[in-house]
Amino acid sequence: MPDPVATRESLPRQLTVLGIWGLAINGTVGAGVFGIPALAAAETGGYSPLVFLLCGLLMAPIALCFAEVASGFHGTGGAVLYTQTAFGSLVGFQTGWAFYVARLSASAANLNLIVASFDWFWPAADEGATRAGLLALLCGLLTWVNLVGAGPAMRAVGVLTLLKFLPLGLLILAGFARLDPAALAVSTPLPSAAQLGNAVMLSLYAFVGWESALIPAGETRDPARDMPRGLLWALGTATLLYVLVQVVSVATLPRLAATAERPLVAVGAALMGSAGAALLTFGVVASVGGNVASAAMSTPRITYAMGRTRLLPRLFGTVHATYRTPAFSILLYGALVLVLAVSGSFVEFVRISVLTRLLIYLAVVAAAPRLRRRPADGPGRLSLPGGPAVPLVAGMVCVALLLQVDGPTLLRTGAYLAVGSVLYVLARRSARRA
Repeated sequence: MPDPVATRESLPRQLTVLGIWGLAINGTVGAGVFGIPALAAAETGGYSPLVFLLCGLLMAPIALCFAEVASGFHGTGGAVLYTQTAFGSLVGFQTGWAFYVARLSASAANLNLIVASFDWFWPAADEGATRAGLLALLCGLLTWVNLVGAGPAMRAVGVLTLLKFLPLGLLILAGFARLDPAALAVSTPLPSAAQLGNAVMLSLYAFVGWESALIPAGETRDPARDMPRGLLWALGTATLLYVLVQVVSVATLPRLAATAERPLVAVGAALMGSAGAALLTFGVVASVGGNVASAAMSTPRITYAMGRTRLLPRLFGTVHATYRTPAFSILLYGALVLVLAVSGSFVEFVRISVLTRLLIYLAVVAAAPRLRRRPADGPGRLSLPGGPAVPLVAGMVCVALLLQVDGPTLLRTGAYLAVGSVLYVLARRSARRA
């Protein structure tokens, strides 16, 4: 029998495959595409475009596992719902806790990056009360757009997606129009294994975040069809974009590694002068804004799903009578993002965000074989060929990447998950009393 959670969904189903693609691509292509090119070039030089291709290939088996699992669920929750169904409420809660705080802190960091980028046009934007006012304005706008409905929220994501790709597309076109084929000849020596490993770990910052697009499955018209397609299309789009941007960057600026602060702004200036620098600065704002808007759409659905399954108090799972959105979860998310963004206390969470996502990936990959035996919520379920081969490869990728993490980061993450365990116990006691 399908899960009761899937049949009690009360949010209207409005999202299409294009909407899922938009959420996934905005969750993935954020600040990383504007900062990682110089870091990757510093480690691997002219071979750095291949690093982005390698990262896309490493993410592919993980994304395929997510696609197969997602096609069997029609309810809101994403990784939280998958791991709770496979391993029980404690693992589901920890997945949601890790996901929520990682996205919360990343959104706060990205809002600060947007305001900091404004100082290219308005030098006082990142100072004192002006900074706090801009952060409040951005948080309030995102909260209101998501509160009044998924439709307006997705239109905002769509506009920011267009504004994100416009400067990047012009950069690629200008770069290839002026590209000297001789510039593609790689003169740097082959990177060592350590350099390649470091470059991959740095570049993976640009490849996480797509998993958030699976959270609003309960608002998707045809989840079994749209979730896998939107997810895989987004990963392919992001990989192609990163490779093309890196090819143009290393061909235009052989000393790209020396432009670590704003590498693509430097490339834009070299190709199109001051107008190119301004265009790419605007691109930073639009790209990170799209990432934040995507998170504002999907992340409150985590606490909404946890409220509906009694992992959090019922209030989190309530739906606004007029707008048909998870109002309390949206308002709480907006308030927390603002507090973190203004205070700056989110830095430690940002440092471990990639690690927590790798743990989430590993949990869903481990759940995939078990969930294959679970009846799907509806027709059209995706079934990957090769039996356990794809989950096995995906699990090996996750473990290999986790082995690259340093000890202090692991300890901080352990403490962070321990706090989640305490919250889980308190929530369960509250649910029993209710």
